[in-house]
Amino acid sequence: MQTRLVFDIETAGYDFDSLDDQMKEYLLKFAETDEEIEAEKLKINMYAYTAQTVCIGMLNVDTMKGQVLVQAPEGADRWVSDDGNVEYIPGTEEDVLRGFWKVVAQYEQIISYNGRGFDGPFLHLRSAMKNIKPTRNLVPYRYDASRHCDLLDQMSFYGSYRRFSLDFVCTSMGIESPKRQGVTGMDVWELFREGNYKDIAEYNYRDLIATRELFLRWDNFINIG
Repeated sequence: MQTRLVFDIETAGYDFDSLDDQMKEYLLKFAETDEEIEAEKLKINMYAYTAQTVCIGMLNVDTMKGQVLVQAPEGADRWVSDDGNVEYIPGTEEDVLRGFWKVVAQYEQIISYNGRGFDGPFLHLRSAMKNIKPTRNLVPYRYDASRHCDLLDQMSFYGSYRRFSLDFVCTSMGIESPKRQGVTGMDVWELFREGNYKDIAEYNYRDLIATRELFLRWDNFINIG
């Protein structure tokens, strides 16, 4: 059996006003109304050029053991999840990225939800910006799930069926959604700004659990080719 790792990231954009004038102009060049301007400002949380890696979670599919690496103030202590399965490890963004690349190199298959469209490209770009060398390609050949199983691709049958959010799919399948405990990805920027890194890390772990459960459902009942 392959060694299998679920991964998920959380990101937070820099303050829009901290960007230089040319960057602001570029990002807002198609925004005309106040609503469109605000919407574009929110999108900077999703771009590797205007955001940072706040958290990366990793969970072994078979042992249920893992790590959540999270940006936190210097001197912050490690802690362990209530179930004892995951260690939360604080550090700088560079620490988070290096720790991720060290762990992910040890696995044959990685599993994500939209990892090919977001998490993978974001991590490759942020690593390049920090002069950190990746240990594997997170965006390999799309139609070979044995290396990177992106469940957004799999649950939409590579786009032949409508794509739904992780929350929507999990809820429909009777899997507890991480979003139903009061925190969503949209809250991460505010939590990060307020220094609530523990809330971010624990939300990320809930994402990992849900993604693992969805992967097992897909692997047992849909992955029959």
